[in-house]
Amino acid sequence: MGKKTKIGIAAVAVGAAAWAGSKALVTAQPRPKKNALEYDRPMILAHRGGSALAPENSMAAFKKAASYGIDGFEIDIRLTSDEELIVFHDEFVDRTTDGAGKVADLTLEKLRTLDLGYHFEDLEGNNSYRGGDEKIITLRELLDEFPDMYINIDMKDSPETYEGSLLPSKLWRLIESAGVEERVGVTSFFDEQIDRFNLYAQNRVAIGAGENEVRKAFAAFNSQFGHLYKPRADMFQIPIRSNGFNLVSPRFIAFLENLNVPVHYWTIDDPEIIRSLIDAGAKGIITDRPDVAVKALKETE
Repeated sequence: MGKKTKIGIAAVAVGAAAWAGSKALVTAQPRPKKNALEYDRPMILAHRGGSALAPENSMAAFKKAASYGIDGFEIDIRLTSDEELIVFHDEFVDRTTDGAGKVADLTLEKLRTLDLGYHFEDLEGNNSYRGGDEKIITLRELLDEFPDMYINIDMKDSPETYEGSLLPSKLWRLIESAGVEERVGVTSFFDEQIDRFNLYAQNRVAIGAGENEVRKAFAAFNSQFGHLYKPRADMFQIPIRSNGFNLVSPRFIAFLENLNVPVHYWTIDDPEIIRSLIDAGAKGIITDRPDVAVKALKETE
């Protein structure tokens, strides 16, 4: 037996011993369960109110989605120049032919002058909401309008911006004052924003996984040391694929489920894919077509 072979065998033995030792000493640490995420069937969440059926983030969209019997909404929020939390996705607004500029530079009053239905076309290609008085709404208005809905809130402002630095504390104060800790979830693509929010919330609100947390979990799942992974999120909201990796796997979903971390997939409108995700163990479907998703879910029951 050559020297290199002996070294290779020794390295394998050391690795196996390390794995066995860690397995013996470390057990998986599930997240404490959150009431907001306790449900007996997969959730259907209307993405921005179901943006294929009515202007995204408009009250018309949320009301229309609710009429299909969905479980809640998946929304984005941003901070205005007068520090109001509004339900809006884009950094810049363009809801008239003249445009309006950056959300963070505009007051709520100014933003209310915009026509949310200006560019919207329904599935038949009709601009039926233009001039229909659909205005930007605040997060508080949405919470008050739908007191029985679960609402997942995505903080869009970057933590490196002034508005982003204020967003987590502003959001926590609103959630606390509204008393909705047990019917909302809070997430962001930025792990730092989630951490900042949880400094205030202290695990009293269900939090999602940022991009780094998702990568960490997926790497742990694909390694021999998945038992060492300790989740820092109460839920995962992920696409089907990310950076070339397929994130749909019954084993990956079960890996997280065993840690009390349900997986929600976005943004899914195809009924066949919705059914396949539910069969794989997905606990939530985020969709622009709540009408299609609700029907597809019923077909799996």
